[in-house]
Amino acid sequence: MPDSTINAANAPRQEESSDSLLRLIADSVPALMAYFDLPEMRCRFANQGYAAYNGHSTESILDLTVQEAIGDKAWYAIQPYVERSMRGEHVKYTREQTLPNGESRMIEVNLIPHFDGRARQLGSFVLITDITERWRAERTVRQSEERMRKFTEATDEAIVFHRDGIITDGNDALTRLTGFALHEVIGLSIFNFISPEWRSVALDYTRSGREDPYEVTIRHKDGHAIPVEVVGKTMPEQHADYRIVVVRDITARKQAQEREAFIALHDALTQLPNRHFLMEQLSQVLSLARRRQGRAAVLFVNLDHFKTVNDSLGHHVVVLTDVQSPDDAAMVADKLLASMHDVFTVDQLPLTMSPSIGISIYPEDGDTSDALLRCADAAMQHAKSSGRGNRQFYRSDIMDGSAMEVLQQERLLREAIASNAFVLHYQPQLRLADGTLQGFEALVRWRHPERGLVGPDEFIGFSESRGLITPIGRWVMREACRQLKAWQDAGLAMVPVAVNLSAIEFRQRDVAAEIAAVLHDTGLAPQYLEIELTESVLMHQTGQVLDTLNALKSLGVGVSIDDFGTGYSSLAYLKRYPIDKLKIDRSFVMDTPGNADDVAIVTAIIQMGRSLQLKTVAEGVETQAQIDLLAGLGCDLMQGFALSEPMDVPSAERWLRGGAKA
Repeated sequence: MPDSTINAANAPRQEESSDSLLRLIADSVPALMAYFDLPEMRCRFANQGYAAYNGHSTESILDLTVQEAIGDKAWYAIQPYVERSMRGEHVKYTREQTLPNGESRMIEVNLIPHFDGRARQLGSFVLITDITERWRAERTVRQSEERMRKFTEATDEAIVFHRDGIITDGNDALTRLTGFALHEVIGLSIFNFISPEWRSVALDYTRSGREDPYEVTIRHKDGHAIPVEVVGKTMPEQHADYRIVVVRDITARKQAQEREAFIALHDALTQLPNRHFLMEQLSQVLSLARRRQGRAAVLFVNLDHFKTVNDSLGHHVVVLTDVQSPDDAAMVADKLLASMHDVFTVDQLPLTMSPSIGISIYPEDGDTSDALLRCADAAMQHAKSSGRGNRQFYRSDIMDGSAMEVLQQERLLREAIASNAFVLHYQPQLRLADGTLQGFEALVRWRHPERGLVGPDEFIGFSESRGLITPIGRWVMREACRQLKAWQDAGLAMVPVAVNLSAIEFRQRDVAAEIAAVLHDTGLAPQYLEIELTESVLMHQTGQVLDTLNALKSLGVGVSIDDFGTGYSSLAYLKRYPIDKLKIDRSFVMDTPGNADDVAIVTAIIQMGRSLQLKTVAEGVETQAQIDLLAGLGCDLMQGFALSEPMDVPSAERWLRGGAKA
């Protein structure tokens, strides 16, 4: 066979061998390689790394466009670079790539245009190198340098370098802290700048090579002292170790600590010593009195009718030392009473004050601070109940019992609330014109474990003062509505029930929302519920009062003024607020018709109610003569013992079934 024939036959094998060698080399290098031709930028070659990196094999990636090979997201990110390469530009760029496992890698991409012998571009080579490790190392260096630069520029901590105490360098914060320029301190001993009283401490710290924080005082260039926190670190070198000292100004911290110590012993508003300070001082006074076998006294001072000031600023306590006899304490108390009865001027307004003072004596009334304060407080309460504006010594025979009674009363009342130990009695309200039933007033009773049924006058006020009125009021509201609905379902009483609401309940609760919920839960129609309020509620001319009353009227609930005429002389609220009824207080009814003044008052109230289109209800009606008078004056409704006393549920049901006119 001719050589030419042999060469021709060997040519395909040589080309195939060349391609295999090229493939072997391309797949062996760590870089990712590919070739895309023009004009469509279709893949004509890719090594295994490039193909696998983009989720293909070396065969499946062939003839795919760049966008098809790498996906839309990556294509949109690199499209501008590819277009530059298609225009014959050698493009080099770096890009962060997120692998399917979530790892971030940094790659360097080279797009190298390929030209033929006539300078026509045929395509572009793609060469991708993973530079993650180099990128991370460079980034770490850059970040470290940036942190150091920012630290040296911005830190408020002074940094000092010294060898054997001789300053060799420092940062700008050092000059700001000390007031010295850097050239003024280099070559000087670092200990020269420490206050003399702290110098030995600093020397011992440095010589022992300690590296824990400690506090000293340094001197500024102008001479003033600066409290600082210091931390030293020994840095080893071949020839001689040196120390780096970080100095932090702790002036603000010291001031805050001093402020905290002051506030702990003083009132934040008045800057006067507080109870904690008092207890410390009182303990010292008592210790001295014990050693000397002497006496001391505590005076508990309360400003009468000054509840807001007392509650916000607290009660004043006077501690007397070296008391020879109770007469000494009495004399001081009398002087305080006399001085505080003078007229004080506040914002050009004259004010007078009346203090009540309770006195306890050591050791007769107690031998501890707490005991003496407790006894003085009890004596002060006794002074208030004895007419105010006076002093009282503590007496265990009459004061311990009252305090225990209060605690016992509160305990029993809390137990009653927990067990619902209450019951409602119902007193009917009749129309004067024809004697028909117009409604009931629900009156709460406490089933006292020792005294039996107790009326509201004996525990409602106490409940308000101890913060217990809310759960009682809620129970009364729900029970009254439930009971009236039960009577209505039995065909007994298609009339409203009136429930008293205290001023505290009205101001502290969302009354309208709670009443709406009770009506919904019990099924009682709103027109069958009336709320009785005292005049004191309406004296607070606030938007909250008007909003609540309007909300009640929107529900369809009636509003009555209870005990009308006993509270305030201003009657402007009668026009301002949506009110339905005025209940004439029993104190004006009980002496009619014999008392002409009371008759005149009742007449005026009835006429005023008529002119304002308000119904009037007379309370405490007990005689036929009173009924006749009220009927003649045009009063609308009445209630009282002449008609019926308040009845429990069984009695009220018998009364209703017995022929009550509805």
